[in-house]
Amino acid sequence: MRILVTGTAGFIGSTLTHKLLARGDEVIGVDNVNDYYEVSLKEARLARLTSQKGFTEVRAGVEDREAMSSVFAKFKPQRVVHLAAQAGVRYSLENPHAYIDSNIVGFTNILEACRHNQVEHLVYASSSSVYGANEAMPFSVHDNVDHPLSLYAASKKANELMAHTYSHLFGLPTTGLRFFTVYGPWGRPDMALFLFTKAILEGKPINVFNYGKHRRDFTYVDDIVEGVIRTLDNVAQPNHAWDGRNPDPGTSRAPYRIYNIGSNNPCELLRYIELIEQNVGKKAEMNLLPLQPGDVPDTYANVDALVEDVGYKPSTPLETGVANFVNWYREYYKV
Repeated sequence: MRILVTGTAGFIGSTLTHKLLARGDEVIGVDNVNDYYEVSLKEARLARLTSQKGFTEVRAGVEDREAMSSVFAKFKPQRVVHLAAQAGVRYSLENPHAYIDSNIVGFTNILEACRHNQVEHLVYASSSSVYGANEAMPFSVHDNVDHPLSLYAASKKANELMAHTYSHLFGLPTTGLRFFTVYGPWGRPDMALFLFTKAILEGKPINVFNYGKHRRDFTYVDDIVEGVIRTLDNVAQPNHAWDGRNPDPGTSRAPYRIYNIGSNNPCELLRYIELIEQNVGKKAEMNLLPLQPGDVPDTYANVDALVEDVGYKPSTPLETGVANFVNWYREYYKV
């Protein structure tokens, strides 16, 4: 297929693009390569793609309406995976406008381009952060998620609502994927695994929020990508049993689906740090700090809908995933 992927210089986007190219798909990769974190890492990810057959690079931001219209009109993708976004919970407290520009305006441009170019299926990144103040565990796509705790989370919830509108009005099949704390080789420098590994190797202290007591459903990047591909191939269908008197948030009468992609096995942060220490071969010096504004204490994914609809459940053990990351980090940074 000809697939347009946004965010191809990013962590998940670059890994996904490798897998799509390997199976013979043509990929149109869109990314503005911004400086939210080190541009050299983004360029290195792209360099691994640009030499491959079937990959076309487009440097543009999704918030650029004319650029998105032009790209879709020129390449006519059959399906779209939209991963480009302004990420990060804490940064949304500092720079809220970046989230509106990329996550709201940008997503509108993607929806409009899909609508006007007869795209068969739009798969887009949502986030476990949409569960916000919810406390019933594990988090289910059938739960109400109307209490976000950060603007980032609110922007992702808004994406789900916007997608539903386009599925309803224009019959555009859309699937939203709520990613749960993705980690692995080529990861983001602002994520805990990257920050902790770097600091421990350099003999510097690490900031451990919520005194290390919060739990995260850490999910290995290859598992995330496998889930993305399976849902991309499984075009969203209407749920004909959907009942407006007892509405299911995860499905619709429209061709609309929401899935969690998580390990379904949450780990306490202190245990995560232990695994990093074991693989680095050094103990961490920890600054134990309270929970940060916008953060949630725990995440835990119910993945039953993903298993039922596409026959997949993430399975990479945390021990394997952390070891793979540390090995990549040492090789990439020559440590």
